[in-house]
Amino acid sequence: MGPLHKPATRAGDSLTRIAGDVVECERCPRLRAYCEEVARTRRAAFRDQEYWGKPVPGFGDPHAWLLIVGLAPAAHGGNRTGRVFTGDKSGDWLFRELYRQGLANQPQSVSRDDGLALTGVYVTAALRCAPPGNRPLPIEAERCREYLIREMRALSGVRVRLALGRIGFEAFLRARRWMNLPDLKPKAAFGHGAAYPLAEGGWLLGTYHPSQQNTSTGVLTREMWRAVFDTAVRLRDQV
Repeated sequence: MGPLHKPATRAGDSLTRIAGDVVECERCPRLRAYCEEVARTRRAAFRDQEYWGKPVPGFGDPHAWLLIVGLAPAAHGGNRTGRVFTGDKSGDWLFRELYRQGLANQPQSVSRDDGLALTGVYVTAALRCAPPGNRPLPIEAERCREYLIREMRALSGVRVRLALGRIGFEAFLRARRWMNLPDLKPKAAFGHGAAYPLAEGGWLLGTYHPSQQNTSTGVLTREMWRAVFDTAVRLRDQV
């Protein structure tokens, strides 16, 4: 078990520097071993592709007004392509909606070199390695939190924070506490469409994660998903 990493203020920190630190991270041996094993064995549908197999950094516009916080890269999604929410069904939902909102130049995200560009949006995750069974250990989330905090500090123009799922929601709240920001009043409780004003300015929104399980069972519908982004745009214009 490695030490916890509580982030200090870094002079000249940038998203490029943070991304480099993420890719080189080896704090969680269990996660690194799992990602590398998945990259070696591969899924049959991707047997001819070279997997990324490393921690996956955030992606998007450095001048973003919208910060999207997910759970972790998918074993055969981001862990394969090397870009968050790229190459899996969740990403299909996310980038199709960003395109509809005029925040992406194309509705698909299939590889790191597919030409996708985001405007006003930065996408990241609570964890940067795919966890076995999509179940990270608490200590792994703790070790990874530094990167989210550094991104939050570097993205000074963010006005709306959209947390995907309970884990993304709680990861954002824990990051704020590490940054010594005031607790939310009323106390924040995760829920689809929940919206909370933040003391530092702007808003926190919650939504069900666009996982295949949620979207195939109707827990999250297209109409529900679109409504959350419509709300994000409306709140942006109120700040």
